[in-house]
Amino acid sequence: MITSLLLGAAAALAMLIGAAAVARHQARSLAAIETMVCLSAGFMLALALAAAVPEAIVLHPRAGPVLVLVGYLLVHFTQHTFTPHFHFGEEKHAISPHTAKAALAGLLLHTFFDGVAIASGFLVNRSLGVLFFAAITLHKLPEGVTVSSLVIASGGGSRRGYGAVALMGLTTIAGVLLTTEMRTLAQYGLALSAGVTIYVAASNLVPEFQHKRGWRTPLAFFAGAMLFLVTERLLERVLGG
Repeated sequence: MITSLLLGAAAALAMLIGAAAVARHQARSLAAIETMVCLSAGFMLALALAAAVPEAIVLHPRAGPVLVLVGYLLVHFTQHTFTPHFHFGEEKHAISPHTAKAALAGLLLHTFFDGVAIASGFLVNRSLGVLFFAAITLHKLPEGVTVSSLVIASGGGSRRGYGAVALMGLTTIAGVLLTTEMRTLAQYGLALSAGVTIYVAASNLVPEFQHKRGWRTPLAFFAGAMLFLVTERLLERVLGG
């Protein structure tokens, strides 16, 4: 539990880097984080399809696939049905405070399951827990950009942007804590988190860069998938699964 909690807190802190890049208008940092969107999408998609989903099906042959679908649908509902305006990345246009609050509310479930993913991964084995930590940390950087820029675009200012990022971080930590305390989340959290991870990678992150020309974004995407495969093999040797 302590390891999951510490890593959950560390992943949550990564959002502050993204928030700082927005607050300080650091163009180079924002450009690097844009590339991180591509890298994290490849890593997360590979993690979900090659590791999390198979493990979830092994644990729950009948319920596992259904729960993966439930996790996917839950995030779609909160981010694109319940929420009138949402895209992953820097918000550069003025939006209303109501729209910003709705988008942030939609992110709460997603960030909660970031914590669930880390904790449930460690309940299966240490390697899977570390892999989830790595994937979540990678996408927390662009997530910090999203949250902070939404608040600033609605007229909230950088201080409120940091406050929103802190709230999202606390939600991630809450996901870790509740997974270790609630039997249902401990049993089924991996399958739900796999569905959430697929959605975040394929439906949130990929659309942010698939329309862009050039080789930089696709190379970063494929590099993310390869990075997962290499990291998984290294962790198997070091941690023994």
